[in-house]
Amino acid sequence: MTEQPETIAERLQTAFDDLTRAERQLADSLLQNYPVSGLASITQVAKAAEVSTPTVVRMVQKLGFSGFPDFQNELRRELEAKISDPITKHDTWVESAPDAHILNRFTDAVMGNIRQTLTQIDPTQFDAACKMLAETDHSVLVVGGRITRALADYFFMHMQVARPGVTHIQSMSNAWVHYLLDIKPGDVVVIFDVRRYENSTLRLAKMAREKGARIVLFTDQWRSPVHEFADCTFCGRIAVPSAWDSNTALMLILEAMIAEVQEHTWDLTRTRMEELEGMFDRTRFFRKFT
Repeated sequence: MTEQPETIAERLQTAFDDLTRAERQLADSLLQNYPVSGLASITQVAKAAEVSTPTVVRMVQKLGFSGFPDFQNELRRELEAKISDPITKHDTWVESAPDAHILNRFTDAVMGNIRQTLTQIDPTQFDAACKMLAETDHSVLVVGGRITRALADYFFMHMQVARPGVTHIQSMSNAWVHYLLDIKPGDVVVIFDVRRYENSTLRLAKMAREKGARIVLFTDQWRSPVHEFADCTFCGRIAVPSAWDSNTALMLILEAMIAEVQEHTWDLTRTRMEELEGMFDRTRFFRKFT
């Protein structure tokens, strides 16, 4: 079977880590309405991504094209191949229907976010992060921001059951600096930071790093400035047809991580779960149906 040539979208995803911040912004803009987004003039493509035209030229050359015309010729070739498929034509018509329900449009966007997020996850880095989090001789601290503190709380709740030595840093408190007092070299700080990136989170990451902590970062496709200090960075795509961003892709990654850490620590986790259930029975927090 003849191997299919790599698409421009695949090239963008492969090269993403090596692009500059402006180039990553351009790549994200191109992928949002791919491949049509790249068929406008170079000036319009640059304006849509809020970058300069030289940035466009540099990035297409990094992808292996001689220039922007060569890049667009390849996009047109991909588009012609795509629209020749009757199933794809039908799907494209349905997705672009003006009366499409928000449930369908939102779901399509979220599923696209998940697919693109997973193409950029390095399994080796994922495994390394899980291994760090399973090291019970080091503490784990978890912190989120104004919106992402919900993700941080969810992650903390599960990790605190799976293993000892887990602390949730209350990001909205002015006393977050106090949590840095007991950080030791090798401890792991899990940080959630998506746009709009928070200055206090960046300062916390820098100071934790100075004390020898390892940092696991959950962020968006544009990457929080915390990335500079992170040992492992996981970027989830968050754009959806809403004034609010979606954290579904990030939730998928962190739930997978919780599951894998649990496997690493299962003997300990099982004992902790059994003890916790016994305490729940004594306190009668939950109703049990027989």
